Amino acid sequence: MHSQAELGNEEQEEQMSTTLQRKRTPILAWPFILLWKIVTWFVNLTGIMVGLLLGFVLMVLGFFLTVTFIGAIVGIPLFIVGFMIALRALY
Repeated sequence: MHSQAELGNEEQEEQMSTTLQRKRTPILAWPFILLWKIVTWFVNLTGIMVGLLLGFVLMVLGFFLTVTFIGAIVGIPLFIVGFMIALRALY
C-alpha cells in the first residue's frame, strides 16, 4: 500500500512529466503558425491602432488587386495578411 504522501508525489511527478512534453505541430500548419507569429510580432511592435489601419489598408489594396484577374495572384494573399493583421490587432 502507498501512503498519502507517496501518492501525492507520484501525481506531481506524472503532472510534471506531462507538462514537459512539447506539442507536435503538423508540418502543413507551419506556414500559418509562422505567419501568425510574424503578424503578432508586428502588432505588438506598432500598436493596436496602427495594426488596424495597416490591416484595413492591406485588405482594401488586396480587394482592388483581386478585381483585376492578373492581380488576384497577389491580391488574395495580401487581403488575407491584412485581415490577419486587423484580427490580431483586435484580439
